[in-house]
Amino acid sequence: MIHSNPSWWQVFKSVAASAFGVQTEANRQQDFRSRSFWPYLITGVVFVTAFVLVLVFVVKLILAGS
Repeated sequence: MIHSNPSWWQVFKSVAASAFGVQTEANRQQDFRSRSFWPYLITGVVFVTAFVLVLVFVVKLILAGS
């Protein structure tokens, strides 16, 4: 069975939802039917890196103000 690849926006939404633990079962199944895991891997690495950098920035901002 051939499945179409999801758009980058769909991949981002899926990665963000799963990172916060709110991924629906239907979306999870759709993700696993995708032909390639590379878009999810790349988006996941970028998402986690951006998330960590934002946390570091917020902590530095808070510590600089005190």
